[in-house]
Formats: sequence, C-alpha cells, structure tokens
Amino acid sequence: MNDAGPRPPQTSRDAVRARLVEVAARLLAADGPDAVTTRSVALAAGVQAPTIYRLFGDKDGLLDAVAEHGFATYMARKPPVDADEDPVRGLRAGWDLHIGFGLVNPALFRLMHTTAPSPDGRSAAEAGLRILRQRVGRVARAGRLRVPERRAVDLIRAAGTGVVLTLIDQPEESRDTTLADLAWEAVRSTVLVDPQELALSVPATAAVTLRAALPGLEVFTPHESALFGDWLERVAEA
Repeated sequence: MNDAGPRPPQTSRDAVRARLVEVAARLLAADGPDAVTTRSVALAAGVQAPTIYRLFGDKDGLLDAVAEHGFATYMARKPPVDADEDPVRGLRAGWDLHIGFGLVNPALFRLMHTTAPSPDGRSAAEAGLRILRQRVGRVARAGRLRVPERRAVDLIRAAGTGVVLTLIDQPEESRDTTLADLAWEAVRSTVLVDPQELALSVPATAAVTLRAALPGLEVFTPHESALFGDWLERVAEA
C-alpha cells in the first residue's frame, strides 16, 4: 500500500462529487450506459439534477469522471512495476490483470477505452499506459525485447484492449476463453526474445537494449545522446 502522506480534508462539495461518481458507476455496472442519466443519478444520490451540471458540466462530464474513477480503481489493483524480479513475468501479470479487470467490469472498461481525451490531451487510460511503458522499458533493459519500445507498447495495448472488447461482446456462455492466451502468445513471439535466443542476439535486439539504457548513460552530451538514440532506433526497426 502506498503512503502518500495525509490527505487534505474532504469538503462537502468533494463528498457530493464522490457520491455522484460512485452512484453513476454503480448504475453503469448494473444496467449499462443508458441507465446513467442526470435524472437517475441525481435521484439515487439524493441531490437535485442541477448539482450534476454544477459539478460536472453535463452528463458527459460525469461519465468522464466515472471513467477516471474506474481507472484509478484499476491502477490500485496493479502490482508495482518492479514487484517481480523477472520483467517478462511482470509484463504477463499486467496483461492478465488487464484482461481480468475488463471481463469483470465490461461496461466500465468500454467507457474507459472509448472516452475521448480531454481538451488538454489527457484520457482515463493515460495512467495505465504510463505503467505499460515502464514495464516494457524494464523488459528492454533486460535484453528481452526484439522490437523498439514504442512499437511493443502499441502492440500490447492494441492486442490487450482488443481482446477484452471482443470477449465482452461474446455471450458469456459461449465466450472463447482461450483467446487471451492465444493473443498473448502472438504478442510474446513478436516482441520478446526467448532466453535460448539470447546467446544468438541479433543486432536489432542489442540496439533495443542499448536504446533502453541510453537515458542512464552520462558519457554523452544531450545532442550526442539524441543522435545515438536515433541511430539505435533505425537499427532496431531495420
């Protein structure tokens, strides 16, 4: 459990806002997005409908807050990035958590991954994406990544989210429970280097590993580091 120090006291406004988000999240989970109306949320929370407009702007603002709350809950369940000494095993654990959370919270997961970014570019999925980048970076520094980090992150993100959206669209009684494992194997074989391959590491894998370690190397000037990073990126993508 992370101790971030004492929290500021919650105001009445904060308490009402939190209650509205929790009520909306409950309605979403029970009956889907159509059930989340300003009227139904206000009634269930015991407030007047104008309160929602005052705190969130409109229904979309409320749904954005529900998505952020859902992702905060999701992130609280994630183990620390360095919790597992084996970075590949940690990456797989993150994949399994992502799939499991989506199947248990289908309506919330769909909302979290279809909510448009805010005007400043932030989205509910931003925190999770940051953790994924960190996990992939650990794999790269261990010499186990065969493609550039950005490509690995994009592929894992697309595959994991796509698998969940596909599975929650399937009737639960006929759901293809092997799909997540098959997708992981496809991703793993594309982005990871197997241990038995390490002795025969190709230049691209070496370039990915060195590129991941570059920020910690102090022998280069910023300009040299940027140039060297570009060269390594080109080798990795060749």
